[in-house]
Amino acid sequence: MAGSAAAGVVHRLAQRHETLATVESLTGGSLASSIVDIAGVSGIYRGGLVVYATELKSILAGVPADLLSERGPVDPDVAAALAEGGRQRCGADWGVATTGVAGPEPQDGKPVGLVYVAVAGPNGGKVRQLDLDGGRDHVRAAAVVEALRLLAERIHDADVQDPDLDPDAHQGPAADDPEAREFDGLEDPVGTAEGARGRAGTADAARR
Repeated sequence: MAGSAAAGVVHRLAQRHETLATVESLTGGSLASSIVDIAGVSGIYRGGLVVYATELKSILAGVPADLLSERGPVDPDVAAALAEGGRQRCGADWGVATTGVAGPEPQDGKPVGLVYVAVAGPNGGKVRQLDLDGGRDHVRAAAVVEALRLLAERIHDADVQDPDLDPDAHQGPAADDPEAREFDGLEDPVGTAEGARGRAGTADAARR
């Protein structure tokens, strides 16, 4: 399922001449792996971060330290900041992020199966809360699929908002200026099939 979802995303981003970055906590690189398994991905995938430790979410992905201290790593605003931070740090058009509790034990009072996936892109950001059943492997696999589904939805929304977009005319941000795509690492980010979804999608929240 992840392979199919990833192929659709890679194909559409290639058509749009746009790029993608990933930031992962609980999925530990599985999201990036599903994307780079697709042939031709080098044209759209900039790279990604695996920020398992809480402090690395701030150091590497630029999530505000006070937000992490106040809310903890499993939080919708943290997920949004991860997606935007990955987008900025990697110089990509789109960023997609995962954070949550895969188990086997709850974390900081958050139940196993609570996951947030987030997307940041040219049309803004969106966070989706997932409440997933099953064991650790199932939670992580479902989180990957749901992150790709949310990304596909946001790309579709961008298509709807700009139906006259000519893919050959759009080269992403600063395509003519390679240096403008690089960041010094000091910028602050802003502020499955149904069976695999479990009880997913109980809350969608726009990124603040």
